[in-house]
Amino acid sequence: MTSCFIEARNIGKRFGALTALSQVNLSIHRGEVLALLGDNGAGKSTFTKVLSGAYSASDGELWVDGRAVKFTSPRQAAEHGIATIYQELALAENLSIAENVFLGRELKRRVLGIPFLRRRAMRETVDQLLTELDAHISDAEAAVGSLSGGQRQAVAICRALNLNAQLVIMDEPTAALAVAETQKVLQLTRRLAERGCAVVLISHNISDVFAVADRMVVFRRGRKIAERRHADTTPDEIVALITGAHPDARIFENT
Repeated sequence: MTSCFIEARNIGKRFGALTALSQVNLSIHRGEVLALLGDNGAGKSTFTKVLSGAYSASDGELWVDGRAVKFTSPRQAAEHGIATIYQELALAENLSIAENVFLGRELKRRVLGIPFLRRRAMRETVDQLLTELDAHISDAEAAVGSLSGGQRQAVAICRALNLNAQLVIMDEPTAALAVAETQKVLQLTRRLAERGCAVVLISHNISDVFAVADRMVVFRRGRKIAERRHADTTPDEIVALITGAHPDARIFENT
């Protein structure tokens, strides 16, 4: 059985008079891919920004490993093992894979007081991470600018793992990728969970979600309206929940 890493209790977020989230209760488990689904403006991105420290919750509590936390910055969330991989990836194309993975946290040694990069140690660490992910990248010294979209996702995942991430939030990781590259990224997502990480996947692609997710949560108008296990639902039901055609969605229309 997977263990609970994060528990959100009655999370709410307001921006002035606008309520973006209302009373969201959700558990996130290690070794599991949890998909967050919903139309644009449904609240799923706002919720993940609360998780990642980009926003502070207006109401409710976040618990990490059984302790209540209140993040005021992404750095604080990162210190608790939470990493976000955005669609844009924010990789430096002119730097190597190893340099990107260690960017801002380079390994160094000093000779006569002068710092030198420990390039071999960084390369070996990255090679090991790429092997564990079965990313099919043979040269950690290759420039990121020479990589395909799926390979760049692998580099971003390696960077998160190098930060000892226990929860990886993936925001539309397969957007604009070809079919073969999409399959590689979905495989990487599953391998993250198999390593014991908790994975939160934001996606509009229902087929991608059903390929990798263990659980699915649907947001609508700032509320969590449904939670389903993969084995207990169908793509048609999830689409109906997202669009408001499902009875469970209509319950929230006038509340």
